[in-house]
Amino acid sequence: MPLGSRPGPAGPSPQLRELKETVRALLGLDDDTAVMIRQLACTEPGCPPLETVVAVLPMDGEARRWTLHRPADQITEDDLRTVLLTAQPN
Repeated sequence: MPLGSRPGPAGPSPQLRELKETVRALLGLDDDTAVMIRQLACTEPGCPPLETVVAVLPMDGEARRWTLHRPADQITEDDLRTVLLTAQPN
């Protein structure tokens, strides 16, 4: 195995790629702004087993981050619209 490679699928899943494109469209982001979406295990009491974190990292300006308390494959465009456009980033 080449140095630095990890087993598993190459590149982001189609689901995560679609979520990133939706985030870009909803926030009107340019190509210089990075969008990262990660699905993480939640260890806090009462939290679902998986949560999805959306991070927007512009070249100039402050990074923003939102947490959705559900797995990425259960997130809809309406969920993203609600969180990104109405909730304060954490």
